[in-house]
Amino acid sequence: MGGLLPQASTFGPGVDSLFMLVLIVTGVAFVLVEGLLIYFLIRYRSRPGQKAAYIHGNHKVELAWTIIPGLMLFSLALYQRGAWVTMKQHLPNESQSVLVAVSAKQFEWHATYAGDDGRLDTEDDVVAPINILHAPVDQPVIVRLTSQDVIHSFFVPQFRIKQDAVPGMNIRLWFQATETGQFEIACAELCGLGHYRMRGQVTVESADDFKTWLAEVKAKQSGN
Repeated sequence: MGGLLPQASTFGPGVDSLFMLVLIVTGVAFVLVEGLLIYFLIRYRSRPGQKAAYIHGNHKVELAWTIIPGLMLFSLALYQRGAWVTMKQHLPNESQSVLVAVSAKQFEWHATYAGDDGRLDTEDDVVAPINILHAPVDQPVIVRLTSQDVIHSFFVPQFRIKQDAVPGMNIRLWFQATETGQFEIACAELCGLGHYRMRGQVTVESADDFKTWLAEVKAKQSGN
């Protein structure tokens, strides 16, 4: 879609269509409001010999410009609920997903993968290098996100995901990449003087390449 970064996850179509709808609705509203403003500036401008008149107002017009925008916003809220539920509430089955814990820290991303037992926080967890995340293409990845210090925000624009990392909370999110390649992980929350350099990288690759990478990291971790 023109003007937006290329889509690289299953969330792309839904998020982008919602973005365009909101842009169109707010764009039309902006043109109408500004057009009326210009009209009234010209129509009721100061003129020689014309006195200003006090107008109490029109309750019907006031109700209209309150109710109509309210209905528009409510309709947008209903329209976006499907995308919200898919992204935030309907997490995929863990047995069919890659499980990874991502911990944010000034100014780094730390990723830990579930080992052969398929569970996090066990002895066979695999600790990835700092600021490095790998994911297999076309397979769900469930992220358990937290922060060690202040509020950060896990943001991968091409995946259309952005989630705050809050100290003391484990927040779950997920994505399923549809394109291989390397994508930047940015912190979208002003988190301190080093915020500008809090960048990570997620590499999306084939399932076999992902397994090979994970095995290599595990071997280095165990000293083999």
